[in-house]
Amino acid sequence: MTVYRKMTKMILIMILLTFAVFPVNVFAATGDLNSIEFDSSAKVELTVGQTPKQLKVYASLEGSSSKRDITAAAIWTSSNTNVVKVANGLLTAVSTGTAMITATYNNAIATLEVSVTHPFKELTLERSSDGNYKLGDSEETLRVKAKAVGGESATSVKDVSADADWTSSNPNVLTIEDGKITLVGEGKSTVTAKYKGLTATFKAVVQLPYSAIVLKDKAKDTAVKEMELLVGDSPVQLSAVTKATESSPEKDIAADAQWTTSNESIAKVEAGKITIVGTGKAVITASYLGVSKSVDIYVRTPYEALLLNPEGDQTLFLGESLKVKSFVRDAVNSSQNQSARTVWSSDNQLAATVTADSVASEDAAATVTAKAVGTTVIKGEYLGVSKSFKLTVLPSLTELTADKTEQELFTADSESLPKVSGTKYDGTKLEISDQIEWTSADEGIAQIKDGKLVGGKAGTVTVTGKIKNSTAAASPSAIRSKSVELKVTVLNKVLVLIGPEDPQSLVIGEEAPLPGVKAVLENGDELDVTQTIKWEFSGSNAVIKQTAAGKTMKGLAKGSATLKGTYSNKTISIPVTIEQKVVKLLVEPSVLEMNVKASKSIKVTGTFSNGKTANFSGAMNWESSNSAVAAVKGTSVKAVGEGTATLTGSYQGITATVKITVVPKLTKLTVSETRLKLAPGASQGVVVTALYDTGKTATVTGSTVWTSSRPSVAKVSASGIITAVGKGTTSIKGKYNNKTVTVSVTVK
Repeated sequence: MTVYRKMTKMILIMILLTFAVFPVNVFAATGDLNSIEFDSSAKVELTVGQTPKQLKVYASLEGSSSKRDITAAAIWTSSNTNVVKVANGLLTAVSTGTAMITATYNNAIATLEVSVTHPFKELTLERSSDGNYKLGDSEETLRVKAKAVGGESATSVKDVSADADWTSSNPNVLTIEDGKITLVGEGKSTVTAKYKGLTATFKAVVQLPYSAIVLKDKAKDTAVKEMELLVGDSPVQLSAVTKATESSPEKDIAADAQWTTSNESIAKVEAGKITIVGTGKAVITASYLGVSKSVDIYVRTPYEALLLNPEGDQTLFLGESLKVKSFVRDAVNSSQNQSARTVWSSDNQLAATVTADSVASEDAAATVTAKAVGTTVIKGEYLGVSKSFKLTVLPSLTELTADKTEQELFTADSESLPKVSGTKYDGTKLEISDQIEWTSADEGIAQIKDGKLVGGKAGTVTVTGKIKNSTAAASPSAIRSKSVELKVTVLNKVLVLIGPEDPQSLVIGEEAPLPGVKAVLENGDELDVTQTIKWEFSGSNAVIKQTAAGKTMKGLAKGSATLKGTYSNKTISIPVTIEQKVVKLLVEPSVLEMNVKASKSIKVTGTFSNGKTANFSGAMNWESSNSAVAAVKGTSVKAVGEGTATLTGSYQGITATVKITVVPKLTKLTVSETRLKLAPGASQGVVVTALYDTGKTATVTGSTVWTSSRPSVAKVSASGIITAVGKGTTSIKGKYNNKTVTVSVTVK
């Protein structure tokens, strides 16, 4: 019995020593505290101005595999509060930099690095070009820089060209990488740069640098469409010339062009130099920056070629004559004028006759004389070879007239050229449209292509028509110096007209401005056409009125009408209501208090001048002074975030307001400790945390109303400090708003 008493006494002594060495609050419910750690050890990156970030810290207890959330009970500190502040684990970014966040609980410590930067709030693109490029542009012209505002400070600017995500809407026109544009072909494309959620774009137009290439015989400096050569001829050098515009000087691009031949067994070409290989036909093509031109090469054996100069079909007016020369290739690399020995004929001598010079010489020629209106074929024959051309004889004309002098068309569209007639001596007209050659003063605005007038960019240009050039040798007709002009206006093609979304209202007897309208063009540009659109009203309830300040619309009688606007190739129709004047608006309710995400409807009743009333709830066009607090659509207002906002709307110039206060909704109240065991005289604080429906949390210990069911056992201060008074149990209750928490306290 004595032994058992001694053992019991020893056990009691050990228990007392244990509690003396280790205070009761060191122990958790399941064992000793091993360590504490954050819910994530990864470095936290914050942005100035963003929603605060909540950290969580957990404790590992001896003998337990689960972890305990001690976020509210831990002591939080920031190594640099000028960078980031912390309160109960809630991080608030202040300025750029880094800081270490420390959580301490019962001598256990956990740290986490936090980095803060300013948000990137603007992305801009810098380029030397206005978005118009031509194939062959320099690398500097094709460089685009992407710059973002933010990062190190709110106003710092960073070149992010290498980091941005670049895209082209049309890779067949251009591609872009790291801000460097590579031109691919003619057309349009939208260049887009994206960085950190920001986007910047610009529209690019890639054009051919030249409208056409002209191939010339370099030795003669004359344009060639086809060439007849003999096997064994010396190489023939072609020059390739082009012009950027009609007024630009010619540029020889033979050395830069890409030359190809359709048949290397007949003719080879290098840098415009044609070398004859064998008989047959080959097509020589020069290509340069998207533009190409070809010439047909006919290669024959010696003594088989008869050439005429001029070549091709010809036109003469009565009274004109034409000198024609024939050349026979009688040896390699040479030709002789055989005009005097050539047998010339006209298959319709009523229309024209041909007579050759009787003496052979280098300047000998045959004279073709126009005799009567009609057509004939002029043929020259020499030693079994022949060549011919068609001759058209036209009557003498005194004037040229076109069936139209003005033409409107849209960009990229085409229209027929005017029909041109000449006035004969008897006063009748003769259409000679096929004899007219048209030229444009600015091919960028309008050009002649495949016998059609083709629109380019918007603008006005004069297109001139003249009778095709002729090598008339004697008495050229005066009509050849005459011309006709066509004023061409090229308009931007409109895809759609955008006007007000809502119907318009007019007050009887009062004037109101016409609605604003924008035209979206085919190239994506927007154009304000409010001042140039043509308006008209249907019916007689309203009218368009011209005033000194411009056009307005005026209501005449109660009812409805349709306002129709026409611009370019599009029209827009806007419904208009004409009504009595409103003298008073009643808003219900005029003051609102709402929780976040809640919605309310606003009713507006209007009183007309005649005493009648109507519901104008859907016609007020409400606007919120702070869309981050309250958003409004139609008659419904929705609470978005905490704060205050004022809704402002109007009807017929009468303004109405609604004041709104948005407060968060308290959803839950928690306390750091729900059960406490204290010795008499001991104290321990608890922390009360409020959770709102916005996801935010706040420590509200000091704002909580505390009560103790048995103050003789334990009492509680306004700051949440519980002090044990005497042995027993009691419930400590804390109330905040409409929520309560309870802490059970046992004092032994």
